[in-house]
Amino acid sequence: MLHDPSHVPQIPMEQEIVLTSGEKEVLRSLGEKIAGIAYLPIHREKARLWQKMNDFKQERPMVWINEIPWHEMNVNDELTLRTNHPWARELETNLRRTIYQWEHMPCDMIVNDYLDCPIVYHTTDFGIVEEVDTVHTDEKNEIYSRHFRIQIKEPEDIEKIKLPQITYKQNATQYSFEAMKDIFDGIIPVKKVGQTHIWFTPWDFLIRWWGIEEAMMDLYLRPNLVHAAYEKMVDAWMYELDQFEKLNLLSLDCNNTRIGSGGYGYTSELPGENFDNEHIRPINMWGCSNAQIFSSVSPEMHWEFAIEHDLRWLRRFGLTYYGCCEPLDLKAEILARIPNLRKVSASAWVDIEKAVYNLGDKYVLSRKPSPAVFVLWDIEEAKKQLVVFKQAAKGCNMEFIMKDISTVNYHPHRLWEWADMAMKVVNEG
Repeated sequence: MLHDPSHVPQIPMEQEIVLTSGEKEVLRSLGEKIAGIAYLPIHREKARLWQKMNDFKQERPMVWINEIPWHEMNVNDELTLRTNHPWARELETNLRRTIYQWEHMPCDMIVNDYLDCPIVYHTTDFGIVEEVDTVHTDEKNEIYSRHFRIQIKEPEDIEKIKLPQITYKQNATQYSFEAMKDIFDGIIPVKKVGQTHIWFTPWDFLIRWWGIEEAMMDLYLRPNLVHAAYEKMVDAWMYELDQFEKLNLLSLDCNNTRIGSGGYGYTSELPGENFDNEHIRPINMWGCSNAQIFSSVSPEMHWEFAIEHDLRWLRRFGLTYYGCCEPLDLKAEILARIPNLRKVSASAWVDIEKAVYNLGDKYVLSRKPSPAVFVLWDIEEAKKQLVVFKQAAKGCNMEFIMKDISTVNYHPHRLWEWADMAMKVVNEG
């Protein structure tokens, strides 16, 4: 579940999926490639290593690339779509990107020996959509500058935030499942997969409706208003989570599912004892939270206006992840109050020595190297970022997650070279 405050969610279509023989053949051939990759024994070994790290028994740091500027990555038409049906094009995109990443920059990625058929549902979302002015430097890039128009100014404006209503679209799910089974029969199994890891980040939404400067000022000027708005957002997420659980739409994420802003969720501690495989609950899963906008906010205010509220959410889950871009090297005291906290983001803006000293023996450190190296491409600087952190955090459990890559200046080989270099660094003694 990744809410998008830029638009109102569209109700999914519920109709039979009819493809041409040519479209089926395109998808079938991609499925054969995925199957050939998925059955390689290296995936079992990588899964074991991810689990070791998340269980505090790391054998080496793990590496993964995420948030890739796909619009810049097409080489030799490897990402060029050849189907026309909207459903087929979405599936084809996912398959091509999986194959592309495996062939050019796999690092420690894992490919399943089955294909996901996502369970289809509709959410009414939070009832408020951002109003924004945008500036693009590259029309093909999904990352661009935004100026938010303020919609929450007074206490009564909080009522604009609504509680989401979830509707399971059984027919749409079944149409998709039957279409995938028909296409990939005899090639690779297809499994229905529900909502896995949930990106819980109320502040990312509030600032779009409140304004960044205005919200930060109101932490001091109108704290009661801030508390009320944030609590309403937590209420909304909790209400949605209750519906996911009641409707039995949740699926496990202790696998090659992205957790928080980090890597995979493999761990021996989840789904936990006595879980019901036919009805997954939040306690069987990873939770997460962050407050990226609080990078320069004091630990006390970070606790009061974010984490203290977040505990209602985080207590529902078996293990938790905290943080994204905000530096957390000086906030170990408040992080210690989060139940079952296992992984903490170590963004590019932390003081490395302080992060390792304050956090390194308590959590898995999810290190985020700076993607700025790809703009002018300095592989020696990129390597230095990894080596310095690896040496400073020797004896700690850590992962390197290259993310937030807004551009490689249309030189995809830079990312391929980073992947090769990173794997050499983590495999060195």
